[in-house]
Amino acid sequence: MDLFAVILSIHIGLGMICLLSGMVSMLAAKKKGRHTKWGEVYHGAYAALAATAIILAIWKWNEIAYLFYIAVFSYGLAIYGYVARKQKWKNWLQHHIRGMLGSYIGAVTALLVNIGDSIPLLNKLPDLSYWFLPTIIGSPLIYIVARRYRKTSSVSKKISY
Repeated sequence: MDLFAVILSIHIGLGMICLLSGMVSMLAAKKKGRHTKWGEVYHGAYAALAATAIILAIWKWNEIAYLFYIAVFSYGLAIYGYVARKQKWKNWLQHHIRGMLGSYIGAVTALLVNIGDSIPLLNKLPDLSYWFLPTIIGSPLIYIVARRYRKTSSVSKKISY
């Protein structure tokens, strides 16, 4: 096995960890414990995933340069959401939700772009749809989740009767 294949194998394993830990964190109660533990796993795995994606993309730039851009953009969203929570920015929860869920959309997009044509039912869709389907489905979910966790006082201030 050559070095590229080793790094690719590590990358695939990290991707699986990200998708699973992200899902566990999303489904867990939003308090210290399961949510924060799995969120830390997600963030750590995502950092390593982005690093391996960048290495792989540079290695075979002519074939998979897109992986570089997905990695930089998606991990940018992950670090944005992570730092918003750690530093308790004003309205940190809204930033956290948008960043973390946006990064998850990026991970799903990368997965579909690479193996979408081998997934039953999805393989009936045009290849270009793999780039947009996660965002089309995920963006309304981000809105719904962010709205659910918005402070009620800020909502009532915006509503005038």
